Amino acid sequence: MSIEVDGSLTLRPRPRVFEVLDALDALAGARKGIVSNPGDGAAARARAKAALDAAFGGRFTDDSLIHWGPKAARGIFDTAVASAGVVADDCVFVGEDPDERAVAREAGLRTAAHPVFTLAAIEGRPVSWSRIHLPQGRSLAELEAVAVINEVVPVHVAAGGLILAMTTARGVEALEQGGFTVQLQGQVEDTAAFLIRDDRPVEVPAALADASAEQRALVEADMRAFAAFTFVANELARSGRGGQAVVSLGPAPGGVYLAAASGVPVEKVHLEGAKPGHTERLLPDVTLLSRPGEPDAQGFVQGLAAASAFGAVGDAPSAATIGAVSTAITSPVIRDHVARISGVDPLVDGESWKVRSRDAASDDNPLVVDALAHRLHDLGFTVRLHRFTWRGRHLSNLEAEFPVEGSDGAVLVTAHLDSTADQGEYADEIGRPRPYDPAIDPAPGADDDGSGMAAVMAAAECLSAIVATGREPARTVRFVLFNAEEQGLVGSKVYARAAAAAGDSIAGVLQMDMIAGLQSDARGGRGAAGGARSVEIHAGSAVPGPAVDASNTLGDLVAGAIGAVAPDLTTQRLTGATDPAAGRSDHASFHERGWAAVAVSENFFDDTAPATGTRQYHKPGDTLDDRDHNTEYAAQIARGVTTAALTLVGL
Repeated sequence: MSIEVDGSLTLRPRPRVFEVLDALDALAGARKGIVSNPGDGAAARARAKAALDAAFGGRFTDDSLIHWGPKAARGIFDTAVASAGVVADDCVFVGEDPDERAVAREAGLRTAAHPVFTLAAIEGRPVSWSRIHLPQGRSLAELEAVAVINEVVPVHVAAGGLILAMTTARGVEALEQGGFTVQLQGQVEDTAAFLIRDDRPVEVPAALADASAEQRALVEADMRAFAAFTFVANELARSGRGGQAVVSLGPAPGGVYLAAASGVPVEKVHLEGAKPGHTERLLPDVTLLSRPGEPDAQGFVQGLAAASAFGAVGDAPSAATIGAVSTAITSPVIRDHVARISGVDPLVDGESWKVRSRDAASDDNPLVVDALAHRLHDLGFTVRLHRFTWRGRHLSNLEAEFPVEGSDGAVLVTAHLDSTADQGEYADEIGRPRPYDPAIDPAPGADDDGSGMAAVMAAAECLSAIVATGREPARTVRFVLFNAEEQGLVGSKVYARAAAAAGDSIAGVLQMDMIAGLQSDARGGRGAAGGARSVEIHAGSAVPGPAVDASNTLGDLVAGAIGAVAPDLTTQRLTGATDPAAGRSDHASFHERGWAAVAVSENFFDDTAPATGTRQYHKPGDTLDDRDHNTEYAAQIARGVTTAALTLVGL
C-alpha cells in the first residue's frame, strides 16, 4: 500500500491474489470480506474503501463484511464473524502477520499465512515449513513452473539449490512429482521464519579428518545450525519466552532457519561474537523464484558495455555534475541533517520538539517519516509512503521520485530510516540491569543510519538544484528510506517485493549504511586504528545469477565516482558470497529478486584489518558529537555515491 502526500491510497495486489479470488468466486457459498486498519477516522476509512474498489473493482461488494480497525484484539474478528452470520470456524482470516493470525485464531477463525493457502484453510489442511532441494542440473525456473500453479510459496532462496518455503501436502506432492526433494519441518500456523547467521568458528570433530570436503561441510553446517538455534532458544527462555517459542527449520547459509511463534522478539537476540546484521526476517514472496530483476541486471551490464543510448550514462562523471555535487553536499549540510534526525536540533524549523529515537517501536519514528516526506515534497519530488505492519505497528518506507517518461529503469539512492540502541547498558530506578526499552531509551542513531539518511536527503537536494538550472536526468531517480532495517531488513524486503510484483524496472540500487564513523586516531590518513581512510563498497551476494555481475559493475562505477570527487579515500571492493555484508543490509533485498545493488559504508564490516568505523554501534552513544562521528568523511562518501547515481541517470 502506498500513500500520496494528499493522503490518497493505492493498493497493488500481489501475484496470485486474483487467481485465489477467482477460485473463491467459483466455490459455492464462499463470501469475501475485509478486515483492515487504515488508520483513525472516517476520512481514512473512506480513502481505504476507494483504494479497495479501485484495485479490486467488484470483488468486495458486501459492505457488511468490510471491517476497519486495529487487529491487536479479538473484538474486530468477533464482529466480522457476527456479520457473516456463521460460526467462527467457518471463517478464514488471510494475513501475513503472525501476531494478527494469532488473535484471529483466538477468536476461533481459521487462518492462512498467504492467499495461496486460503482453500487449504477452508478445507482444514495444514501448511508446513519445507526445505526444497534442487537436483543437480535443475533450475529455479523449472521449480517456479511447478510452484506457481500449486500450493507453494517460497520465503528464502539459498545458494546450492536450497529453498525454504511454505507448502501444503498437495504442494509437496506436486513438487515431488516434478522431481524435487522436499523435507517438512513443522506447521506454519502463527509462526514467522528467520535466518540467524552465526559467525563463530566451528571445530569439526577430528574423526572427520579423512572425510570428503562435502561431508565436512555438511557436518559443519549442522553444528553451526545447532549452536545458533540453541543460543537463541536459551536466550529467549532466559527472557521468559521458553517452551515452543522457536523451532529449528534446519541449517541455513552460515547459520540456521527457525520459526518463531507470534510475539517472540527473535530480532532482539544477539549472538555473542556475531557480526552486524546476523538476523534476517523472511517474508513470503512468489517472485523469489522468478527473480524478475534479472533482465534489468543483464541490461545494465550490456548497456554500459555498449555505451548506452543515454550517452553519458556509464561514462566518467561530467564536470557539471561534479561541480553541483561538490556545492550541494558538504560537511555542514550533512551535519545539519544528522542534527535534526538524531535529536540535537529540532526536527522541524520553528518548532521545539526533538527526536529521541527512530526505533521502529518508538512513537518518534512516524514523526520523522512525516517531516522528511514534507521536506522532499517541497523539493519538487513525487512523494509516497509505502506502509506495512510490523509487531502491530504501522510503519512506512519513504520514497521520493523524479519520474522520467521513457526511462529504461529507475536508479535508487537509499538508506535505512530506523535506529536502535539495544546494545547499550540500562538500569532501572534502583540500579538493576534491565533490557533496552525503545519507548523510553534514546536511540539517536547518528551514524547508523542517520549518516546514510543525511546523504540521501543531501543527494535529493542536489538533484533538485540541478533540475532548477534546466538540466534533467534521462532515467527515473528515486530516493528511498527503508524502515525496520534493524528488525531483519523488513522494510526493504516489503519494498522490493512490491516493486517485483508491480513489474518495476530498476537499473541499480545504491544503499548507504553507516558512512560517518571514522575513529579519531584514523582521521589524519593513517593512524593507530589501522590503514588509510577507507570506504567499503559491498556488491557481494549469495544469490547467483546476472545480479552478481551487474552489482560488481555497479560497484566499479561507485568506486570510480568516489575516486573522482574524494581521491584521498581508499575504496575497498568486497564481492562474492564471502562479502561480510552479503545479506546484511538493505541492498540484499534487491539481490534476492535479481537487481543490481551495492551497499556503501565506512570501514566497519570488513574485519581483515583493524576497523576504523564507529565504536558506538547500536548504543545510545551513537551521537553527532561522538568522537568517532565525522561529517566531512560522510560528505566525501555521499558525494561519491551521489555522483555515481547522477552519472547513471545521464547527468
